[in-house]
Amino acid sequence: MTKKRALISVSDKAGIVDFAAGLIKAGIEIISTGGTKKALDQAGIPTISIEEVTDFPEMMDGRVKTLHPKIHGGLLGRRDLDSHLKAMTEHDILPIDYVCVNLYPFKETILKPAVTEEEAIENIDIGGPSMLRSAAKNFQSVTVVVDPSDYSKVLAELAEQGATSLTTRKKLAAKVFRHTAAYDALIANYLTEQAEEKEPELLTLAYELKQPLRYGENSHQKAAFYQEALPVAFSIANAVQLHGKELSYNNIKDADAAIRISREFDQPTVVAVKHMNPCGIGTADAIETAYQAAYEADPVSIFGGIIVLNREVDLPLAEKMHQLFLEMIIAPGFTPAAFDRLATKKNLRLMTLDFSKKDQATADEKVSVLGGLLIQNQDILLEENQNWQVVTKRQPTKEELNALTFAWKAVKHVKSNAIVLANEHQTVGIGAGQMNRVGSVEIAVQQAKDKLKGAVLASDAFFPMSDSVEYAGKHGIKAIIQPGGSIKDQESIEMADKYGITMLFTDVRHFRH
Repeated sequence: MTKKRALISVSDKAGIVDFAAGLIKAGIEIISTGGTKKALDQAGIPTISIEEVTDFPEMMDGRVKTLHPKIHGGLLGRRDLDSHLKAMTEHDILPIDYVCVNLYPFKETILKPAVTEEEAIENIDIGGPSMLRSAAKNFQSVTVVVDPSDYSKVLAELAEQGATSLTTRKKLAAKVFRHTAAYDALIANYLTEQAEEKEPELLTLAYELKQPLRYGENSHQKAAFYQEALPVAFSIANAVQLHGKELSYNNIKDADAAIRISREFDQPTVVAVKHMNPCGIGTADAIETAYQAAYEADPVSIFGGIIVLNREVDLPLAEKMHQLFLEMIIAPGFTPAAFDRLATKKNLRLMTLDFSKKDQATADEKVSVLGGLLIQNQDILLEENQNWQVVTKRQPTKEELNALTFAWKAVKHVKSNAIVLANEHQTVGIGAGQMNRVGSVEIAVQQAKDKLKGAVLASDAFFPMSDSVEYAGKHGIKAIIQPGGSIKDQESIEMADKYGITMLFTDVRHFRH
């Protein structure tokens, strides 16, 4: 019986010495390459060099060493076909039964701050994926390992039954193809970006499992949380959970919405979100004052909500938040005393996020639809209020302009049809997701109640009729900001003038569906 052979060639050498030792113990001889062979030799593990197998030297700075019929024939040759066995015998090809390969660190290379294109290209592995794919295709006979976490399973089966099971080999083969597909996707995306291709004919995506979820939006739906293979620093995927229950599907979506809103503000700001809509946004010179403004914006809806703060949480602020039932608090940090106080609520999720990264480049948004995927840039357009046009007789006061600017930042994160009523430091009424715009205005006004005095109104899209302006005017609103662009703009302008309202057009729409 021909002695079993393994081929080992790894960039990540964690655990490889123990794995190789286990293979030797199972009576398997080892073929190895370059740095891997050196590491195994130094550990006293006997190896055969690739050159001894191929009778051909490594060349071109290591670009060509395993791309040889004696390697791929040993991997791909079917042991159940006489014609394959005959060809292997005729060409002096010995079977290779175990393959342990992991790839050049392409991902780690392109994540380096000053990486050059040449460095990236040299870290595109060719031989490694080729060997992995050949071995995985022939999983009926070949065991292929790409993940160090699988070393112990393979060694355990070898010790218990002298070989791996077909079930294990098939699972390992599937993992290989997932791994090489993701690896190639990263390369494809990098080169696509370097070539400045904007809408490639094929979209290649690579995501990594961050955590399985107990369920999805509802308890009967299965769900999991995957993160971008190239980490996005300012994201819920990169937040660190310090305390509390496991995140749910809805927690993650709400937290994502809150984090996006907080990105709009540099001054101390607190955002409260419920069902992916803000229920309160507050800004101030101090974070505790900003929290109070966010809380007072809607003290009913904040119950059971998610809070994002862009400053550290101290004990006095923690004491205030401790009085509420909240699902999650995300902040740059918590003082030890604040953390200890909030952590007395065992289910409250406490998370930290690096807010210094909030202005870094953002990934495109991807939304699934039946049978397809929509992709777009995030709505992070920077707008200058000096470009806004006052279209009414009355000009805004300085205080009104500040409030309009605040409201305009907020309304872009409310589900359309979106209306936000706000003063300079606080939302006071929010109308979201209504089928007609005046309905959203009515909801926002009703929610604001006694906080309407001095409030301004922001609309994410134009008013198709003047009824929204009229309703706002009847309830004391004196300043409105909207994109403009309706065929009935003049009617809205005339209605605003009737009620002494100053109205600004931005010429930019901010739908959020």
